Amino acid sequence: MNNTLCSLISFHFTGRLLIPVYISVFVIGLVANSWGLRFVLQNWEKIGNVNVFLLNLGFADILYLLTLPFLVTYYVMGSKWIFGETFCKVTRFCFNLNLYGSIGFLTCISVYRYLAIVHPMKVKGRIRVTYTVVIAAMVWLLVSVQSLPDMFYVKTYVNKTEQKCFDTTDMDYVEDYLKYSLGWTLTGFCIPLLITLGCYGHMIFTLCRRDTTDKILKERCLKLLFILVLLFSVCYIPYHVLKNLNLWSRVLSKQRICRAWSNGVYIARQISRALVSLNSALNPLVYLHGNEGIKARLRRLVQQGRQVVIQLSSTHNTVNDTV
Repeated sequence: MNNTLCSLISFHFTGRLLIPVYISVFVIGLVANSWGLRFVLQNWEKIGNVNVFLLNLGFADILYLLTLPFLVTYYVMGSKWIFGETFCKVTRFCFNLNLYGSIGFLTCISVYRYLAIVHPMKVKGRIRVTYTVVIAAMVWLLVSVQSLPDMFYVKTYVNKTEQKCFDTTDMDYVEDYLKYSLGWTLTGFCIPLLITLGCYGHMIFTLCRRDTTDKILKERCLKLLFILVLLFSVCYIPYHVLKNLNLWSRVLSKQRICRAWSNGVYIARQISRALVSLNSALNPLVYLHGNEGIKARLRRLVQQGRQVVIQLSSTHNTVNDTV
């Protein structure tokens, strides 16, 4: 046992990493989600069942994005929280609502796609928008119930030189928080992941067996599967694995059992926090996949932007030739 290893953790790494990431996610995510929500609301009469989940997915992203300026301020000030304990808990609660709400709504989208493709005749006319709204409300309720115990853990630490806002809790309660986190990971992440993988595995298998299946439908399913695999692989899986591993490292450190890998786990954990925040900027990819109107509008904007660049380039070359 080497007690000196416990003091090697690079706590200052967090701010240097998260500040640029949070600023980028805030700008990109706010623009992309606002655009997507505007399109959904403008076409409300055409909204289908899946788009109800897209609407809630966008609201969950906006809820989290609005807390990022406060977190950026926190890290810019050298990890000094000036907004009070209550708002610290509210900020962390909004993050959890976004994270597990996103996972829940993506799972619902996967189940609805599965039913529409694998069992189209059984569900035709039976799944109404009213039922979908009720399911969305249940997702919010379940996520809130899962996240609520986190609010009762100590989130702040204040002394003459430090004012911390923990994303988990302080060392006094880390053992209990690890148990809570493991159960939370199982119910809020692992089970939805298995449901999503099962739905798309069976869906792709069914589509490949059907010779008459529209190629465009296959392509759409594969694209959505790719988007979900991207979200889970980049944003969700590393976050949950490293969160619990870092909590375990803290438990060992509290017991004065220091490991050489503790610093590496801490740094990887902070990287996973940056990656999981990207889900608010990546979720709009689901909008682009599910709404042809948005994709058509995006293509027009790209074409217009390309024309503007060409015109500016031509004007610049003409001026240079004249000079």
